[in-house]
Amino acid sequence: MKKFLLLILIGFVVYISWPTINEAINEKAEGTAIQQFKSDIQDTDFQSIAQTIATGFNSFIMDVEQLIKDRPANETETERIEKPELTTPDEKSISVYNLEIGDKRSDVEETIGHPQRSTRNEYGTTWHAYHENYQRFIMVSYDENEIVNGLYTNQDLISSSNGIKYGLTKAEVANILGEPLASIRKGLTYYQFASDSDYDVFELDGSYVTVFYDVHKNNTITSIQILAEEMEQNKAGFYGEPTQELKEGFEFQLFDLANAERVNHQIPVMTWDDPVRETAREHSADMAAYNYFSHDNLEGQSPFDRMKSDDIRFRTAGENLAYGQFSSIFAHEGLMNSEGHRKNILKKDYQLLGVGVAFNDTNQPYFTQNFYTK
Repeated sequence: MKKFLLLILIGFVVYISWPTINEAINEKAEGTAIQQFKSDIQDTDFQSIAQTIATGFNSFIMDVEQLIKDRPANETETERIEKPELTTPDEKSISVYNLEIGDKRSDVEETIGHPQRSTRNEYGTTWHAYHENYQRFIMVSYDENEIVNGLYTNQDLISSSNGIKYGLTKAEVANILGEPLASIRKGLTYYQFASDSDYDVFELDGSYVTVFYDVHKNNTITSIQILAEEMEQNKAGFYGEPTQELKEGFEFQLFDLANAERVNHQIPVMTWDDPVRETAREHSADMAAYNYFSHDNLEGQSPFDRMKSDDIRFRTAGENLAYGQFSSIFAHEGLMNSEGHRKNILKKDYQLLGVGVAFNDTNQPYFTQNFYTK
C-alpha cells in the first residue's frame, strides 16, 4: 500500500511539472529552452505547490482509509438482511420464523423458498436447512405427509404467545414454562437429562421444546429446537441408528451451524473443505475405535501433524472435538459454551472448515472440526 501511494505522489508531481518539462523536450533551440526552464524554476512557488500536493495527498489517504474501513471483511461476506417481521403463533405456543409444528411443507416453501441443504438426522428424518448466506437460518423436518414435525434455529427468529423469545434468561424461561423435564420415557425406559446442563427440555403443545442457553451471555436463550412428540418417541435408542447418511448429516449440519453462528456475530462465513474433512474423519474414527478423546492421537500426532501428513497447507489452523452428544445440534451448543472451542468457531481468520464424524460400538458419535486458513 505504501509503495502504491508513493507512486501516486510521484505521478502527481510529474503531472504538475509536465508543461514545463514538455516544453523543454520539444524546444529545438536547446540552449534557449534550458534558459527558459531555469527561469521557470526560479519563478515557481514551490512552497505553494508542496502545500497543494500535501492537501490533495492527505485527502486521498483519508478516502482510501474510509474505503478500507467500509469494505467487507472478505469476499464471502454479504450485505446484512433485515430481520423478518415475526408474528404471534396461531396454533402453537412457540413458532420459528413464523412456522409451527403441523404446517404444510408447501406453505413453508411458498414463504421462505427451497432448502439450501438437506441432510439426515438422528430421528430418521431429514433436516432441511433454509437460509440466505446463513442469515435467517432455520432447519425444518417433515414427516411422511410433508407436515412440519421439527424446527430449529440459533438466530433471533423465535416468537411466542407466552413471552418466550430470543435472549431471555434461564430464570425468565422457568417463570414462563415452569420446571423442565428431568427425563423422557420411551416404552419402559427413562432417558435422564443432566440437572446442571446448559439446556432445558419442556413438554408443550404435544411437542418437546429444547431451549439452549449461552453461558457466555448470562445464560440467555441462544437457540431452540421443537420436535413433535411422535418424532422423539420414534427415535431408535438414545443416539439414533448410526448410518453413513447420518454421519454425513452430522458433518454438514455442524458446518452449517458454525456458519450461522458466525453470521450472528457478523463474522464472514467459512467454506467447506473436503480434504480436511477426511483428516477430521480419520481422527474421529481413531478415537471411536480405540476409546480415547484427545487432540493428540495415540501416536502422539497433533492436529497440525495430521493435517501436514495429509498435504494440507495452512497459515493458521485449529481443531474442535466433541463426544457423546445426542446430535450435531447438541454438539454445536456444547462447543459454543466452551471458551476455547467458541473462539475457534468465531475466529475471523479461519476461511475453511471440514467436519468428520464417527460412531463407537455403542452408537456414540465423535465430532471433529478442523479449521484453517491457506
